[in-house]
Amino acid sequence: MRELSAFPEAVFDTTVEKSADDDADVLGKMPEWNLDDLYPGMTCDALVSDFDKCSQEAQKFQDRYKGKLEELIKSADGGSHIATAIKEFEALQEMLGRIISYAGLLHAGDNANTEISKFYSDVRDRLTDISTDFLFFTLELNRIGDADITAALKNADLKYYEPWLVELRKLRPYQLDDEIERLFHEKGVTGRASWSRLFNETINDLKFEVEGEKDPLSIERTLNILLESDGVRRKSASDALAKTFKEHVRVFALVTNTLAKDKEISDKWRGYEDVADSRHLANSVERSVVDALETAVREAYPRISHRYYSMKAKWMGTDTLMHWDRNAPLPERDDRKVGWDEAKKTVLEAYNGFAPEMSEIASRFFDNNWIDAPVRPGKSPGAFSHGTVPSVHPYVLLNYQGSPRDVMTLAHELGHGVHQVLAAKQGALMASTPLTLAETASVFGEMLTFRSLLANTREPAMRKALLAQKAEDMINTVVRQIAFYSFERKVHMERRSGELTPERLGEIWLEIQAESLGPAIKCGEGYEAFWCYIPHFIHAPFYVYAYAFGDCLVNSLYAVYEESPDGFVEKYFDMLKAGGSKHHSELLKPFGLDAADPEFWHKGLGVVERLIDELETL
Repeated sequence: MRELSAFPEAVFDTTVEKSADDDADVLGKMPEWNLDDLYPGMTCDALVSDFDKCSQEAQKFQDRYKGKLEELIKSADGGSHIATAIKEFEALQEMLGRIISYAGLLHAGDNANTEISKFYSDVRDRLTDISTDFLFFTLELNRIGDADITAALKNADLKYYEPWLVELRKLRPYQLDDEIERLFHEKGVTGRASWSRLFNETINDLKFEVEGEKDPLSIERTLNILLESDGVRRKSASDALAKTFKEHVRVFALVTNTLAKDKEISDKWRGYEDVADSRHLANSVERSVVDALETAVREAYPRISHRYYSMKAKWMGTDTLMHWDRNAPLPERDDRKVGWDEAKKTVLEAYNGFAPEMSEIASRFFDNNWIDAPVRPGKSPGAFSHGTVPSVHPYVLLNYQGSPRDVMTLAHELGHGVHQVLAAKQGALMASTPLTLAETASVFGEMLTFRSLLANTREPAMRKALLAQKAEDMINTVVRQIAFYSFERKVHMERRSGELTPERLGEIWLEIQAESLGPAIKCGEGYEAFWCYIPHFIHAPFYVYAYAFGDCLVNSLYAVYEESPDGFVEKYFDMLKAGGSKHHSELLKPFGLDAADPEFWHKGLGVVERLIDELETL
């Protein structure tokens, strides 16, 4: 079953970070988040009180409803009784969500701090114990017959929760006996959660010795060098990554094998047929839709990534590029650092050009310190926007260093933030959006910012560099993420026949990368271990296709916007406000789009192809 209270790990594709010390004057003062709107401290009275209240209310909830739901729904005004129970369940989710959000954000801000790490772990342990008291609720709801549910839904209060009930009841075929569900739930703390923590702490402790650097670097600072213009430094960074990954590859292979086996055991008990079916169910998307997406993208590899990298190699004066040159900047690129204030202005103006309301909501993140932007030792890598709970507001984590990609990351995460603010009215049970649609507003925010920058760029060389950067970002979002998905599928399928050695994991990685990148990219020695650091594989198996889904969806949406802008903003905001209360087919219908139609994916991929066409003409 779905976890009742879990802090989502930062799984945005982590590709950049470096020390901001030398650029502090250029970047300007950047905000650090203030978590007081959740709690003012780890030992504050409010947190202690909420913990006690959660524990007491969970026990009362269990005493009031356990073993009684079927009787309640058959009683006079049964729909009203069930609606009241769901509201109480939602209130418990809100309280627990607030606590775990605070602990998770605190930990993300400094996971090298042992006191904070202990606090985060202790909070998860205690919340698992508390949530066990009401684990019965969704299990019992799913044992109620369809006829009784249908009759009860005539009650207006219960009717409001119908979308949640519909999604919940999709889990019925995979639901186990209560005691087994309780065992799975309680052992999650010492199972998947602990292995994920081991991965995080191992990755964050790694150090990489790069030529020319006085001290060893963190993984994010080392990865960032792969985006620099100096080819010698790029190779040195790649060599350093390969060396350290190889030294720890057995640990990463053990984590990967253990979690894949853990998932296999769970899937067998529940009766999932395909290795990714549980993810599809959580995403409220049909397997056939995801299969159509994967097929369309893989068929487009030659027209998109193969063609682009072949073109890029020629721009760089060669026939092939080494893997460490894949994201190298073009000679025409503007290497100027973008200060924080300029980045803020760029994104807000792009948002305002589309819809003033969108800009106004995004402005709140800057005005109220809902953003943590600077690079710090111990801070989680990458970027994310965490929606916390509907009664508070989202928080955004960045590692901002002034690159053009950092500006796009700001636009991306603020898109998430705007989406989460708008969807909050749906309440704790329905505000959260399935991953396939959760990337819609973020990628759309990127697209708005890119189009705004492109419209203001007249000089041909700079226009070429901007188009190339966008093409690469789209390739990294669509092609790379589908390649990740293919890698995961192969790993999880082979794991069913036995443990995979580090060497075999490397072979699969190279095979998939060669297929997706094409002949213009040569994977050099050491690249076979680069699967090690991808956090998606550990924290959220098969999450990655959501990025490709979101990018193709936004490409199609933006095409509709360009063709028929009248009324688009209203429909777009209605889609965001719906949160998780509607299926993707229902949300896309007003735009004349259907993700079940293969043409939908071809349309989205066509946007990327046309970008590459334009680059060829330049």
